[in-house]
Amino acid sequence: MKTAAALLAAASVLTLAGAAYAQDAAPEPVGKGTLIVTARMTGVLPQADDAILTAAGADSGLKVDVSDDWMPTLGFTYFVADHWAVEAILGATRHEVRAKGGATDVAVHETWVLPPIVTLQYRPTPNATISPYVGAGVSYMAFFDGQDKNGFEVDLDDGFGMALQAGADWNLSGPWTLNLDAKKVWFDTDARINDGALKSSVSLDPWVVSLGLGRKF
Repeated sequence: MKTAAALLAAASVLTLAGAAYAQDAAPEPVGKGTLIVTARMTGVLPQADDAILTAAGADSGLKVDVSDDWMPTLGFTYFVADHWAVEAILGATRHEVRAKGGATDVAVHETWVLPPIVTLQYRPTPNATISPYVGAGVSYMAFFDGQDKNGFEVDLDDGFGMALQAGADWNLSGPWTLNLDAKKVWFDTDARINDGALKSSVSLDPWVVSLGLGRKF
């Protein structure tokens, strides 16, 4: 259902983009001082597959599984120079944490994650019809509004991670852009279950992928 909703949202973005492109105005140029605000549909896709250990460090035979989620987000891209921009994204996603192994597949926790990411981008051809870019920066993963499940108590540590980015803007007519963006975030968190009776060092390392419609200011 979440994937279907994401595809529907993406189709809506494309429809709006097509309407914008149908206007007669030429694409507005960008350069130092330009701000692009982009409404996106974003997927946060964790790659966790880490062992759950006992308090003594023995392998329990279980592994951590963290679900994907898709949510609307906002991106703010400010050009500090003609070919350099700083981007920040804001949004929150909700993820279920499960313990899996053998015949076991049980939900232990559900949490919201606020993963603001700030990157410095290099844009070699900012005013081309298709304008690619690459970037690097930092992320902070903050877990909130967590709900324990099935008798388990789970504690997750917030923290910083590193991010790499690649994407492209399609400069439509007037101030409009269609944006496709992918980020790889490296982030580890320590998970403690039932006051440390079980524990795991979880490499979430999510892909953060987005499709959105932006406006230049």
